[in-house]
Amino acid sequence: MKLCIPKETHAAEKRVAISPDNVSAFAKLGYEVRVESGAGESAHFPDSTYESAGATIVSDTTEIWGQADLLLKLNPPTLEEASLIREGATLISFAYPARNEDLLKALGDRKITFLGMDCVPRISRAQSMDALSSMANVAGYRAVVEASHRFGRFFTGQITAAGKVPPAKILVIGAGVAGLAAIGAARNMGAIVRAFDTRPAVKEEVKSLGGEFLELDFEEDGSGSGGYAKVMSKEFIEAEMKLFAEQAEEVDVIITTAMIPGKKSPVLITEDMVKSMKRGSVIVDLAAEGGGNCELTEPGEAKVVHGVNVLGYTDLPSRLPTQSSRLYGNNLVKLVHLLGQVDEFSINQEDEVVRGALVLDEGKLSWPPPKVEVSQKPAQPKQSASPVSEEKKAGGASIFSPGMMLGALALILLALGWKGENEFLDQLTVFVLACFVGYMVVWNVSPSLHTPLMSVTNAISGIILIGGMLFVTGAEPWADTKSILAGVAIFLATINVAGGFLVTHRMLKMFRKE
Repeated sequence: MKLCIPKETHAAEKRVAISPDNVSAFAKLGYEVRVESGAGESAHFPDSTYESAGATIVSDTTEIWGQADLLLKLNPPTLEEASLIREGATLISFAYPARNEDLLKALGDRKITFLGMDCVPRISRAQSMDALSSMANVAGYRAVVEASHRFGRFFTGQITAAGKVPPAKILVIGAGVAGLAAIGAARNMGAIVRAFDTRPAVKEEVKSLGGEFLELDFEEDGSGSGGYAKVMSKEFIEAEMKLFAEQAEEVDVIITTAMIPGKKSPVLITEDMVKSMKRGSVIVDLAAEGGGNCELTEPGEAKVVHGVNVLGYTDLPSRLPTQSSRLYGNNLVKLVHLLGQVDEFSINQEDEVVRGALVLDEGKLSWPPPKVEVSQKPAQPKQSASPVSEEKKAGGASIFSPGMMLGALALILLALGWKGENEFLDQLTVFVLACFVGYMVVWNVSPSLHTPLMSVTNAISGIILIGGMLFVTGAEPWADTKSILAGVAIFLATINVAGGFLVTHRMLKMFRKE
């Protein structure tokens, strides 16, 4: 089964579908990997690296398209390229089915099975195949790099002999994959980073990266399906626009990432906000492909308006072609592995990942996929205890009950102390009572309040303390070896008990709301 990688022909595209590192993974699945000559050149993967990895280099473009059983690409094919694909072949690439009706019709006429990498459902099981997240991660990082090129100062604050340089202030709107990548990159460069998102759940992620999370005094959750934000109410939008207007006057860089699937990107930065920004400031609009979050954004263009740099680049992942190609190739490996080895290759529509990504099934339109119904059934009640357990309860107390254990200990004490000395009996009695009290206290405390390990160590240390105090006797205990050892035991046990309570206090403090 031939797996073919054609050269990307999209304008300014430097990425390639797979890197040489991915060739061996496909070979293990039984595929014969063929790469068009020069496909990886712009990503710094010459033909020789693919050949060394075990791939075959094909010079003829028509041949690479026509001989493929499984065709792997980044961008959707053009109508001309679609006419070159062998009938009945399988194609995997970005699809954008909502805006590529003509392409889908052309592929459908050729009975092509088409899986869209942008259609892979954003569920936990499919994270390793989520190319949208992989590319968004690169785009978020690159957005900070592009902003730094346009900004006229350091991002980090410095104190030099020539004067003090204040740190740049950056606002990131949207804390998804791209937004979090931008926050991390900006913080690593020393900037003061603020972030806003309609989803309160991302607050901790923002703070973990060193950013400040901006909040509205508004009880509305923007969490939508598939990890995206939903459309908010009119009142909420008015409140957030007021916040953005205030921040625009203060910050140096704004990075916007707000996109709503299937809809035009919402306008969050108006022309008036741009006018209020300091001259030399930068806006990087990662939602430019969907129309842009800034009112002045032109997709694919960079311009200066009212003294502010407005960057509407739509090819940010392609500006880091080596890294992007490696990540995308890894996504493809995981998806192809899900489809099976050569002998077992199949489009299993029972698999929610495959069904979600499937756009055409042998030419038949399969997009959009059916919604996954979430069960609303209440949780099943706990099953009643087994008959054996009920019988045990009815049969009376276990032989290992505390009462029976106390009785056994009493008999043992009686036997040991029948002819024992009073001092021995006193010490043994204290020891047994300490064990019993420790058992009753420790094992009746919830582990969530006091860890079992800490409880046991504290109980043992308590017994050591009591025993040590019994042995520290006489007018001059420092002259008695027994008393000296007992004193050392008391000292160490006290440290252990005090430390145990200190550690427990710190653990409980972690779960305490500020």
